[in-house]
Amino acid sequence: MNSIAENVNLKSYNTFGIHANARYLAGFTAVAELEEILAEARQRNIAQHMVLGGGSNVLFTQDFKGLILHNQIPGIEVLQEDDDIVLLKAGAGLPWHELVMFAVGKGWGGLENLSLIPGFVGAGPMQNIGAYGVELKDVFYSLEAYHLQDGAMQIFNAKDCAFGYRESVFKKALKNQFAITSVTFRLAKTPVLNTSYGAIAQQLEEMKIVHPGVADVSQAVIHIRQSKLPDPKQIGNAGSFFKNPEVSVQQFKQIKKAFPQAVGYTLPHGSVKLAAGWMIEQCGWKGYRKGDAGCHARQALVLVNYGNANGSEILSLSEEIIQSVQLKFGVSLEREVNLL
Repeated sequence: MNSIAENVNLKSYNTFGIHANARYLAGFTAVAELEEILAEARQRNIAQHMVLGGGSNVLFTQDFKGLILHNQIPGIEVLQEDDDIVLLKAGAGLPWHELVMFAVGKGWGGLENLSLIPGFVGAGPMQNIGAYGVELKDVFYSLEAYHLQDGAMQIFNAKDCAFGYRESVFKKALKNQFAITSVTFRLAKTPVLNTSYGAIAQQLEEMKIVHPGVADVSQAVIHIRQSKLPDPKQIGNAGSFFKNPEVSVQQFKQIKKAFPQAVGYTLPHGSVKLAAGWMIEQCGWKGYRKGDAGCHARQALVLVNYGNANGSEILSLSEEIIQSVQLKFGVSLEREVNLL
């Protein structure tokens, strides 16, 4: 029996629940298995391939004609531990929230604000995932990755990854060249909690918690996410579809003059980050639905598949939203989701 399956429906492999077909697909739980799959692919002259994890940040707009390598590498391992820090290594195919819950259960700080983010560990550094005032780069130590062409294993530190806002070297210069196999995080045994994001402090207050710990912050984040964001198991989505755009202080002043309610956060390097969700809502898209493609009723940043929308319909809706925000605010929205 071949390890490579043919003509696989990808609906269960992407959180949008999009029906798309992969010409070939194979899952791997270890580097040795990946090497066997790639050797078989070479024998069968299958040249095009792509690594897929939880499929939580991808929109299939067409069938994939090559080989999808489904990363399922499991495992959690403590590499190093002292009185202050823990280096925690996780397999790239481990569900992200499982890792967070493991760390929270130990009382180790750093990942709690990133609770309930869908997807697998390997996608974390690719996207430099972030939520509620924390980004992955804040707790990142290193990662191991397998070069798909020459078969070499390589270790990347934070500088090598060139992290940016929902960006890394793996989305740009090294796109489709590596399969991330594991990620190591630097967690704190005496954590400094980040509750400055307004909603967290408010939620902790509602929970009547005066001196929160790691588990309390995690629980607050989970509650907020569940109240605002649709569960992909119930309504197909990939979380935030758009990035929050950055503009100059001068441009923000102009926007604020025309729209006094405009929301902006000044960044350390001087530019201002705008709330994309607020702008989309002002353009009248929140709760919009055409066929089975829509803009979520509680969070305008989230585009949804109510059942049988195809990727092209979701993409078309996103283009209309981008055009309307450009027209109203003079701001260009950028998609956070990867298009295929």
